[in-house]
Amino acid sequence: MGRTAERVLAFGFVFAIFVVGLSLLVLPIRPFSELENRSLQRLPQLSWDTLWSKEFAKQAEAFVTDHFPLRGDWVWAKSELEQLRGQRENNGIYRGQDGYLFEKFKQPDAAAVQRYTEAVQKFARRHPEMGMAFMLAPTSAGFYPDRLPWLAPLFPQSEVNATIGNGLKNVNTLSYLNGFDFLHAQDGGDTRGESHPIFYRTDHHWTTYGAYLAYAAYARSQGWEPKPINCFQIETVSRSFLGSYHTRSQFSGVKPDSIQAYHPLKPVHSTMYIADTNETRASLYDASFLDKKDKYSYFLGGVHALAAITTKLPAADVDMQKLLILKDSYAHSVIPFLTLHVPELHVIDIRYYNGDIDAYMKENGITNVLMLFNTSTFVENNSLLKLNQSAGTAA
Repeated sequence: MGRTAERVLAFGFVFAIFVVGLSLLVLPIRPFSELENRSLQRLPQLSWDTLWSKEFAKQAEAFVTDHFPLRGDWVWAKSELEQLRGQRENNGIYRGQDGYLFEKFKQPDAAAVQRYTEAVQKFARRHPEMGMAFMLAPTSAGFYPDRLPWLAPLFPQSEVNATIGNGLKNVNTLSYLNGFDFLHAQDGGDTRGESHPIFYRTDHHWTTYGAYLAYAAYARSQGWEPKPINCFQIETVSRSFLGSYHTRSQFSGVKPDSIQAYHPLKPVHSTMYIADTNETRASLYDASFLDKKDKYSYFLGGVHALAAITTKLPAADVDMQKLLILKDSYAHSVIPFLTLHVPELHVIDIRYYNGDIDAYMKENGITNVLMLFNTSTFVENNSLLKLNQSAGTAA
């Protein structure tokens, strides 16, 4: 190789590093990826402790990986190569049976799970006057382990949910709703979801039917009579949904999912105030997202740190006056069902909300609380510790 060629290669290498570095400085740093359903590495803080323990180097590497320019295109290229090699896993996503994509679920950190469970216990015990419920939903990999590729490693989510449930059952004022129980119990024996899919094949959320089963379970736990499914007009609003698992894996030849909306035959009118943007919307659905990649944001218009939903209900239909929902995005497709029973819903996404939750409850006269999370969010995201970071309360 001539000297000129060597100089060109060296210049190209230095220039590529410069462009990547500049992109990391200029492009916005996102704390969480809804498409990948996980927290992204924050900009690492340099200190003697993190430098000496090599934690800074690990965090810096993770930061560059998570925020690398055109990350999605690189994932696609890797996926194509992996498929040519006959591999059924890419970027943490398995290609399973019946067109399902599944996220790897590793054995969680037992100490972290205990801390998060104790955070919920402490929060509930601090409010014994509240009617509190905690709903923990499995992901599709946990619910359909038989559809995973042969010999694919997967830690059983049912054990995780049981462990968390055993801890929460120690609080007399808190009711625990295990998704494994109510999804299997209410699906009429169709546990594989052949006639009514409970989870999307290409996304990490449950379908609207799965959300209906969750709503029915919560309603029964409160002594309400859930609306029968024949009280809804079911509309298919999209047949081209390729969700977060497809985005992460970029597997080719994947059949898109359909998204359905359940419209009550006896309509109710709801308005949603979004505190993040100080705007009020006249619907719980945003059809503009149906023309975008993130079609699940059709429900509630995506993620909001704080929202308040008011619904005009006949007095005879009111089963609860006010309900605070502390949640991840699994709740988005459940909330429209709850408006049929509760005229005032307060919705906090604890991953993004940094206010004083206790103070908010007091200021708004909250009498009931529903905490709704999926197992993966519970074990991987420490945001539940915010439950006890209110003014005057030690975490």
